[in-house]
Amino acid sequence: MHELSVVFSVIKDVTEVARENNAPHINSVTIQLGKVSGVIPSYLKDCWKWAVSRKGDKTDDIIRGAELIVEPIEAITFCEDCKQTYDTIKYAKVCPHCGSENTFLYQGNEFMIKEIQVDDEMPAEFANQIDEDTPSPVME
Repeated sequence: MHELSVVFSVIKDVTEVARENNAPHINSVTIQLGKVSGVIPSYLKDCWKWAVSRKGDKTDDIIRGAELIVEPIEAITFCEDCKQTYDTIKYAKVCPHCGSENTFLYQGNEFMIKEIQVDDEMPAEFANQIDEDTPSPVME
């Protein structure tokens, strides 16, 4: 499960940006996630919920309770022989238009932080909240 390390990396990046811009609290983070990126959206969201609600010191407060929004990016392949695009997930490497395997993934493996929405001030419910009962994520 690499989603947890991905979440910690995103949290590190967005908290750095928030601090550089003197934002007291991150309300939400929007991620654009390619459908063939190798990251499972439901696992990512589970790990996010755990990471932003875990017990921590004051440095965690800037991200505490932040929502993760995942925008999917369709997987599209381009055929170099017939110059057409097609659905990668449905047809894989073989072009459904001409049968060629001279193709490449045009989009769909992205993982990008699109947006960080911040509050003007720290929400009262997160200001001094420490949740010791939040379990760690368990993937089935």
